[in-house]
Amino acid sequence: MPASYKPHTRDDDDHERSHSQSVETNLSAAEATVQHVLNSKNGELYWIQPQETIGTAVEVLRDQRIGALLVKDPQGELVGILSERDIVRRLADTPGRTLPQTVAELMTTKVETCTPDETLVRVLRRMTDGRFRHMPVLDGDDLIGMISIGDVVNYRLTALEYEALKLKQLIVG
Repeated sequence: MPASYKPHTRDDDDHERSHSQSVETNLSAAEATVQHVLNSKNGELYWIQPQETIGTAVEVLRDQRIGALLVKDPQGELVGILSERDIVRRLADTPGRTLPQTVAELMTTKVETCTPDETLVRVLRRMTDGRFRHMPVLDGDDLIGMISIGDVVNYRLTALEYEALKLKQLIVG
């Protein structure tokens, strides 16, 4: 074998690089907004009416694998939010008598909302300070989504993974 012989290696081939994420979907924590999180979700909203029972609400929460339900009146207006935490507290207060109670009896009526252009940092701070984990998103008077602390954390983790990948590519080449 001649001394100048170099075997063919994988690095000799041009590879088209693929990225599952883009700069647009992974902004810095300071710039990311509620809309960025909404774009990464399926957009389905689940709601219940105030006169329905906690038993019905629990079934919806279980079946949809969610942690909170929006509460709308028969006219479609947002009148409250009902979370797993609300239900657990009432279970402790009224053991064995909670499921027949109405959503109206347990729901939070002072609903904190956000807008699609609010930053995730600000919304996360509001959730942490207010000790709640779900926030409906209003665009004007239109209810366009709901985000949870879990959604925000997942979005940020994805962004951090992307940033780590870019750093690795810079280092390794």
